Amino acid sequence: MAALGSLSLLIALALAAYNLLAGAVALRLLATGQNAPISPERLADTARRAGIAGFLAITAAAFALIWSVFTNDFSITYIMEHSNRALPGPYKFSALWSGQEGSLLLWAWLLGIYGFVLRMTHKRDVRLYAYAGTILAAIQVFFLSILNFAAPPFALFRGAIPEDGNGLNPLLQYPEMVIHPPMLYLGYVGFSIPFCFALGALMMRYPGEKWIRITRVWTMVTWMFLTAGIFLGMHWAYAVLGWGGYWGWDPVENASFMPWLTGTAFLHSVMMQEKKGMMKSWNVWLIFVTFLLTMLGTLLTRAGLVSSVHAFAQSSIGTWFVTFMIIVLAVCIFTYVLQRSHLKSDHRVESLVSRESTFLFNNLVLLVACFVILWGTLFPILSEYVVGNKVTVGAPWYNQVAVPIGLFLLFLTGVGPLLPWRSTSMKSIRRNFVLPVIVLWATVIVCLAVGVWPWKDGSFSSGNFYALVAFSMSAAVLAAILSEFFRGAGVIRRQTGRNLLTAMYLLTHRNTRRYGGYIIHIGVVIIVIGLAGAAFNRNEERELALHDKLPIGPYTLECVGFTQDSNLNYNSEYALLDVYKDGKKLFQMTPEKRVYLASSQPQTMVAIHSVPGWDLYVVYEGTNPATNQPIIKAFLNPLVGWIWFGVAIIVFGTVIALVPSLSPATASLRVPARAAPTEPALRRSQL
Repeated sequence: MAALGSLSLLIALALAAYNLLAGAVALRLLATGQNAPISPERLADTARRAGIAGFLAITAAAFALIWSVFTNDFSITYIMEHSNRALPGPYKFSALWSGQEGSLLLWAWLLGIYGFVLRMTHKRDVRLYAYAGTILAAIQVFFLSILNFAAPPFALFRGAIPEDGNGLNPLLQYPEMVIHPPMLYLGYVGFSIPFCFALGALMMRYPGEKWIRITRVWTMVTWMFLTAGIFLGMHWAYAVLGWGGYWGWDPVENASFMPWLTGTAFLHSVMMQEKKGMMKSWNVWLIFVTFLLTMLGTLLTRAGLVSSVHAFAQSSIGTWFVTFMIIVLAVCIFTYVLQRSHLKSDHRVESLVSRESTFLFNNLVLLVACFVILWGTLFPILSEYVVGNKVTVGAPWYNQVAVPIGLFLLFLTGVGPLLPWRSTSMKSIRRNFVLPVIVLWATVIVCLAVGVWPWKDGSFSSGNFYALVAFSMSAAVLAAILSEFFRGAGVIRRQTGRNLLTAMYLLTHRNTRRYGGYIIHIGVVIIVIGLAGAAFNRNEERELALHDKLPIGPYTLECVGFTQDSNLNYNSEYALLDVYKDGKKLFQMTPEKRVYLASSQPQTMVAIHSVPGWDLYVVYEGTNPATNQPIIKAFLNPLVGWIWFGVAIIVFGTVIALVPSLSPATASLRVPARAAPTEPALRRSQL
């Protein structure tokens, strides 16, 4: 299988190189109108077919590596280092992305899948797709060159072949880690496609905004995968690392968050270009920067430049990525300078109090957030280079800067839907903002009444203050978004006689993009509420003898046992804890500590009990050598479940936004023809 995998990667590289060269020549001939022995159209088609064949070759290589994992072929160094015989079947798939070489192969394979879909749908716009496919081939050449020459996944083990491997990293032996990395990579890799379309459209001076409509689905699907991947990683960190949190501003966490921020900005600002012909240069550079940030994230993870539980060891491929990023940036700048006259805006922002201005502010704030995170992530590297000492930027610094930025973004999320395009009147502002303002102050009063004060232990607490602001502002934004649904649905209900739920269904299907976006914003609001709960986290730690008790919040934990277990993959020891509330036993929790046999590495298995209001989070930290008694740390984390629920709503809203809206003719079939609401009536209801 090693020979098959290596040969497949070499063939894939040759096919990608042909795709790049033949595609570039064909596009040049089409642009200049020169005669050639073979027609440019035919040459471009052979390039496209080479790209499709390249996908098959990369698939063969990925299959060869997975087959080698399942057959325990320890003659391959990568398999020996990242698998073992006792490893459960699902985690053998995880071996594909558990190391540097395998993760790069996964990247190349997913890039091949995206490229296959792109090339199979080329008839939508043959010339634009030819440009995008050729640029994509250049990216594929880069990754396949690394896999063939710098980080070959099928390198053979030198010396006597061992009977068993070193095993999979214990941190990856968790069900979510079978899903999280592929999901994250689908987001990372997927941004290559809108980048290729944007650069191609700029190179060919593509007329109009059709390229944005073509790439909209690509961008939204990619953004959805990246969003799900980030939050799956958060949940993994919460459930596995045993520190009681879910986001620590780790450099690799930041590396995934930065392209999400710029990708989110791009999704918002392209609507300005579609509707108003504005922000053309802005949009092009947003997607350029997003792609470069995905490359930077890969560099940080793969080259060992930062200290992280996610990062791989020091590697020579960092030079490859830096060189590639410099080339990409140079190409983007050169193309932009050459074609910048094509990107002149058709209109300008006419009023600061308008929907256009909220989109602009939204973009600026997202970019400021991205820059702050980028600065904090790279600061240790820069400080070591300048002064010789690596100065680490911790979570308190990020929170101090990022939390106010996030709250301002939340404010814009609520204001945007309430403002019309171009400009607005004071009467409209008063009408649209009165309900959210009432809800905001009512929430402030309720929060103060239940004890959410902006001070703690007699002194001002920024955490409590920000939580109060987040709760009240979230309620106001939620009221603003829901009012848009009820207002539009009310028009349909009055004119059709349908019930409110049916009216909302029809309203959403008339403009899935708009109302799917509103659902996404609802998900964001719910996540903010969940994040704000962290200000009220509490924890207790104690050594527990048999029948000793540990109170935390409304619960009391009683140790009723301490035992050990083992299997072929790991040895474990865990505590048995009965959980009481108001003197009544509710359930039992079993936090665990494992030591994996192949690698001799320990792993914490957290016990979590979730209810809508909080999580009871219990960690078994080991035993006291002097007394041989378990040490238990318990956390009470309010509202954490709201974060995961909010993510589900975001994914649902994205799916809704991807569904085509009903055409006027189709929509009229859903309601009585005589009662179908007119578009002006709906527009008036949504001002």
